[in-house]
Amino acid sequence: MLGFLKILLALPFVVAVVLLAVANRAPVMLALDPFAKGAPEIGLTVPLYAIVFGAVAFGVLLGGVATWLGAGAKRRSGRTSRREVERLKDEADRLRRSVAAARNPALPSPSTR
Repeated sequence: MLGFLKILLALPFVVAVVLLAVANRAPVMLALDPFAKGAPEIGLTVPLYAIVFGAVAFGVLLGGVATWLGAGAKRRSGRTSRREVERLKDEADRLRRSVAAARNPALPSPSTR
């Protein structure tokens, strides 16, 4: 059901993207020299939809990097918590073994292992 809902919500977006690409096929000059007078020496002639899609892809990439960098403290906290949990599990196991050895002296003590 969730997959169907995702497709149902994504379908209008996909249709809009396809319509944008079909409606904007004409080539445009992308000038890479903002100070050129007249025809730019450094530039590309590409379809308008390629410029728009490229800008959107760049924004998504930039947003992903910013999100990843912003979550650094949370990842660090998670690593610290995992180490602490492992340390406490090891300590609990060691204490269980020592209690079991104290109850049953016939078993070898943890220090002789």
